[in-house]
Amino acid sequence: MGGLFGVVSKDDCVMDLYFGTDYHSHLGTSRGGMAVWTGNGFSRFIHNIENVQFRAKFEGDLTEMSGNMGIGCISDTEAQPLTICSHHGHYAVTTVGRINNINSLVKKAFANNYIHFLEMSRGEINPTEMVAALIDQEDTIGEGILRAQQEIDGSCTMLVLNHQGIYASRDRFGRTPLVVGEREGSYCVSFETSALPNLGYRLEYELGPGEVVLLTPDGIEKISPAREKMKICAFLWVYYGYPTSSYEGKNVELMRYRSGAALAQYDKMELDMVAGIPDSGVAHAIGYSNKSGVPYVRPFVKYTPTWSRSFMPQEQTVRSLVARMKLIPIPELVKDKRILFCDDSIVRGTQLREAAELLYSFDAREVHIRPACPPLLYACKYLNFSRSRSEMDLITRRVIMKLEGSKDENVDEGVLDEYSNPETEKYGCMLKCIKEEMKVSSLKYQKLKDMIDAIGLEADNVCTYCWNGKE
Repeated sequence: MGGLFGVVSKDDCVMDLYFGTDYHSHLGTSRGGMAVWTGNGFSRFIHNIENVQFRAKFEGDLTEMSGNMGIGCISDTEAQPLTICSHHGHYAVTTVGRINNINSLVKKAFANNYIHFLEMSRGEINPTEMVAALIDQEDTIGEGILRAQQEIDGSCTMLVLNHQGIYASRDRFGRTPLVVGEREGSYCVSFETSALPNLGYRLEYELGPGEVVLLTPDGIEKISPAREKMKICAFLWVYYGYPTSSYEGKNVELMRYRSGAALAQYDKMELDMVAGIPDSGVAHAIGYSNKSGVPYVRPFVKYTPTWSRSFMPQEQTVRSLVARMKLIPIPELVKDKRILFCDDSIVRGTQLREAAELLYSFDAREVHIRPACPPLLYACKYLNFSRSRSEMDLITRRVIMKLEGSKDENVDEGVLDEYSNPETEKYGCMLKCIKEEMKVSSLKYQKLKDMIDAIGLEADNVCTYCWNGKE
């Protein structure tokens, strides 16, 4: 995923930028960066944060940064913010999203006499540089941002900083959020509302889909209005979002309580405890416990001081090792117990299976699994939800391929529609196979309607592509 934060102030902005960017560290663990306008140019630092926290990596840079306007980012992929010199002058840009048609955009840029792109370490073109190339093909930065939003297939939320201020643009269908905070003498722009209160900002404005504004120390100027159609990502509430954040006025923690309660309403079995896979599964489990009356207990605890998020390392063996090592069981709470645990989702299935095996190894009597979202059938094509190289990384697709007796990874859309419908026989067969593969006592997924109801938005405004393939 990734997160971004920016500040325009009548005073020095560096400390606000430093802490505000750090408040997005849960959204990515690859690269971090900050760029500050000094009055004559940019002071910029980018660091690898795969094994070191953002604050520790950037603390030594603070004395070399000074200015009243700046942008920062946490990225799962490319190094940014980038600083650009073009006919627009000198500007810095940072983005969050995914560009599916980057190759065709590059070819089009070359056809229009764009000279070159710098390659990243993996031999790929930096998507943020592609955004800058699109911006530079128009007469003004505002027009360039609108061109980028129109031409990009996928999503792209961005901040562009120059001597005037920060141009902020939410992606065309509002799949990711962007809000403006205000305090006396300063404005900030942020992916997460949770970054605002401790820095003294109050929520002033939430950008709509495709909207563009210009922030200066004196106020907010609307450059382009919001579009009507919105498809905000449901995973912001289910998994990615920080508990204290809200999107479209709907708080993450409260959604997870409602989600867990929705899961509990279908269960009528004897349990000794409800647990959550830390961290994102915990609130879902609390909601389940509150609704069912079954005590919430922590049969294992996450060791947070050194272990990073386990989905990040590229190799599955490393991901599995991290997932296993960071959860430490409490044997006295597990032995002979009937345990139900909630998690945000099941992607590959490896981590949850190993969590269940861990509990069984300490003599748990039963282990039941309740994911807080429906079965994932499609790889996200709008955001970098995970680093899956193929839809066959999804446990559902592997099981479907087995059930269909097919060697072809491409499954007919009509067949997938049956597997996404909880009322069909194919759905039941898929769940039975996943349950057996994970070796758990029972498995029930959240229903799509219940998940959307827990969010509290109209279904048409929420992106559900990864569950039902509907755009």
